[in-house]
Amino acid sequence: MKQVTVFGLEDWEKDYLSPLLKIPSEVFFCRKGLSVETASRFKDSEVISVFIGDKVTPEILKLLPALKFIATRSTGFDHIDLKACAEKGIRVSNVPAYGEATVAEHTFALILSLSRNIHKAYVRTTKGDFNLEGLMGFDLKGKTLGVIGAGHIGLHVVKMARGFGMDVLVFDTRKDSFLEEIMMFKYAPLDDLLRNSDVITLHVPYNEKTRHLINMDNIKNLKKGALLINTARGGLIEPDALTWALDQGIVGGAGLDVLEGEEFIREERELLSKDFPAETMRTLLRNHILMKRDNVVITPHIAFNSREAVHRILETTAGNIIGFLDGKPRNIIP
Repeated sequence: MKQVTVFGLEDWEKDYLSPLLKIPSEVFFCRKGLSVETASRFKDSEVISVFIGDKVTPEILKLLPALKFIATRSTGFDHIDLKACAEKGIRVSNVPAYGEATVAEHTFALILSLSRNIHKAYVRTTKGDFNLEGLMGFDLKGKTLGVIGAGHIGLHVVKMARGFGMDVLVFDTRKDSFLEEIMMFKYAPLDDLLRNSDVITLHVPYNEKTRHLINMDNIKNLKKGALLINTARGGLIEPDALTWALDQGIVGGAGLDVLEGEEFIREERELLSKDFPAETMRTLLRNHILMKRDNVVITPHIAFNSREAVHRILETTAGNIIGFLDGKPRNIIP
C-alpha cells in the first residue's frame, strides 16, 4: 500500500482534506512542515504534499527514497528543486488557479491602505488621537495602475481597477489583443509602465528571469511618489533598491505581502545556525528597516488566505493526488 504524507496542515485543513482523499493508501498528516526531521520520520512516503515554506532540496529528496510525486498546495513552485526532482523521476503538480479574486482583493486592500492612509489613521485613533494632519489621501479614480504580469490574478486586478475608474497599463511577455480591447487596458514595455503608473503591482512568478525584476537600475524610472505593491514573491524586488527609492521619495509607499527571505523570519531558530548566510541576514535587516516605515504596509503572506481560497487549494490538491495514484496525473509542472 502506498504511503501519502501531507505536511504543514492546520487542524481544520486536515479535517477538510481528509474526507477528500478517499484512496486505497496510508495517509498521514503532519502538522509540521517538511524538514530534515519530518522527512526522516516519513521516509517511506511515495506521495507528499507541501506548501510554499517547505523547501524541497536535493538533501531533502535523499531522505525520501521512495518518493514519486509531490503535490504543492500553491501556484508558485520556486520552493521545489524541479531539476533534482526530474533527475529522480519525481513528478510535481501545483494548483494553477485558486485565488485570482482572493489575491486581487488583498492587492487592493494594500493599495487603499496606502492611498487613504488607513494604517496610519488606525494606529493614531487607537491612541485616542483624532487629528487629521498628515492623513490626506488621494482618489484612485483617474489614476494609472501598472500591472506587471497578466495571468489569472493580474487580469482580475485589471477588472477591479477598471471598476475604480483607473486607467491600466499591463506588462507581460505574452500579449492578447482581444483581452486588451474588451478589458480596456493597454500593453506597455516595462520601462514605460514604470514611468507612467501611479500605482504598480506585481503578479509574476519568481524565477531566474524575474529575480529582482524591480531593481536599482529601473526603480529610479518610477513616476515620483508612485505606490509599489507586491503580493507575488518577495524576491521580485531588490530590497536595497526599494529602501533607496523610499528614501528619495521616488516610491511614495509600498504595500508588501511578501518579503525576500521571509521564510527565515518565520523560522527564528535558523538565525542561530553557524551556517546562516550573511547575505540572507543582510536581507532580513533591510526588511526590518522597511517594517519601521509609516509609508510601508506589510502583511505576513496572507493574500491567498481566505477560507474559500484555501478550500479550493485543498480540493485541487486532493484531485492532483488522486489523479496521480489513478495513473491520470493532472496539473503537472513541465
